[in-house]
Amino acid sequence: MRIAIVGPTFPYKGGGAQHTTELAHRLSARGHDVVIESWRAQYPSFLYPGQQTIDTPEGEPYPDTRRELDWRRPDGWIRCGRRLRGADLVVLAVLTPVQVPPYLGILYGLRRRDAAIAICHNVLPHERRPYDRPLMRALLGRVGAVLAHSEQQAALARELTTTPVRVAALAPHLPVKGAAAPRSREPYRRLLFFGIVRPYKGLDLLLRALARVPDVSLTVAGEFWGGLEETEELIAELGIADRVELRPGYVPAEQVPSLFAEVDALVLPYRSATASQNVWLGHEHGVPVIATRAGALATAVRDGVDGLLAEPGSVESLAEALKRFYEPGMPERLRAGVRPVDPEPYWAAYLDTLLAGR
Repeated sequence: MRIAIVGPTFPYKGGGAQHTTELAHRLSARGHDVVIESWRAQYPSFLYPGQQTIDTPEGEPYPDTRRELDWRRPDGWIRCGRRLRGADLVVLAVLTPVQVPPYLGILYGLRRRDAAIAICHNVLPHERRPYDRPLMRALLGRVGAVLAHSEQQAALARELTTTPVRVAALAPHLPVKGAAAPRSREPYRRLLFFGIVRPYKGLDLLLRALARVPDVSLTVAGEFWGGLEETEELIAELGIADRVELRPGYVPAEQVPSLFAEVDALVLPYRSATASQNVWLGHEHGVPVIATRAGALATAVRDGVDGLLAEPGSVESLAEALKRFYEPGMPERLRAGVRPVDPEPYWAAYLDTLLAGR
């Protein structure tokens, strides 16, 4: 089957690019003729204030990739759709409603609704704007099928369209892990918050919880979506500046293993979540995870076995989880329970759902 995937891939970074790339490799391994239609320029910078591209790939790049799409060139969107008219399946990787206008242009050129399926990484953003629903309604009404990554997300999609909605858990698309750094001692009494800092990820909740737990430090490594000032002010207000290390900016893949090797646990204090990639990332590096019961996080963390769970949005619950984690022997016991995820059954189910009926 001839399949085109429209979405970000290297040199773009992050989970969306990793998923698009891994999906292409997996479909190709099943014997399909796969091409990625990717971006030369994906967003205007004011819509994505962080670093968009990287110099070193986070995984193995997919060889058959065109990088011609440009958010400033609607004519290119339509040309892309016309070029894909011979494809048996066109997969649109939807990361944000901002992508909808280009995708509508591609669908206009394609003129084959039945050939298109939209993979919704998030049906609607965690931090919503007035135009999000109308844009997503317009897109989901013009494809032949929708793939959501949870029943909750599928229900949200069904509020926006009568198009058939399928559900498959998001399969692991972890960056290639480098050599693990040696551990000199444990516990370190240091925790890690990793990834882009955005309001829904709850760093402010974690900082307030940390202020209630003495003698524990925190490393925050990742890009700050809205700048550092608000976080620095909160740290100063809480009086924990001596216990919080900020490492703003993108963390290259080769630096990730040593970062995880210096901490006792990864903390995911999310207010909301739709997938469990970061839980798997922590476990891939042998680190327990302290997370909230938001979205798929609760199903990926085995409370008391390879991590601990807290209630989303609750500083008190999160602080209790941090205290519980540092009870005598608990860090070592949870670390012993950590197992890397096996991606194969996830991907088998994911591809079966994506290709159902074809």
